[in-house]
Amino acid sequence: MAIVMFVDETTAGDRSDGWGLEIAEERLTVRELIRRRVFQEVAEYNARTSQVFRGLVQPTEAERVLNGDGFVLRTSRRIDPEAQSELALKAFAGNGFLVLVGDRQVTDPEEEIDLALGTEVTFLKLVALVGG
Repeated sequence: MAIVMFVDETTAGDRSDGWGLEIAEERLTVRELIRRRVFQEVAEYNARTSQVFRGLVQPTEAERVLNGDGFVLRTSRRIDPEAQSELALKAFAGNGFLVLVGDRQVTDPEEEIDLALGTEVTFLKLVALVGG
């Protein structure tokens, strides 16, 4: 069993402190790793009363908060983890974010990665350039 550290970065240079997720398997596909991350984020959001969802991708019918650190749903509701997972996988396929395992980029959602103790997975969110 390993604890995988998830870290979010942006091309603007912002980096989160990261958070850990316990994973029993020694190998997972990138698709399943994204799915588990999203399911954990949604479970945490649905369990609390916060208005702001801080997750990998923007839920439908949500707006980015002014400081860019999360999303506010237009109407208070629970987020569907399956739908949110599909949004994340579409964003990955469409280069909405890159996935780095250690210092190596992975591009195939079906690629299996080894989850050794202390594995760090970075989600590099691509930020659109202003004026271009």
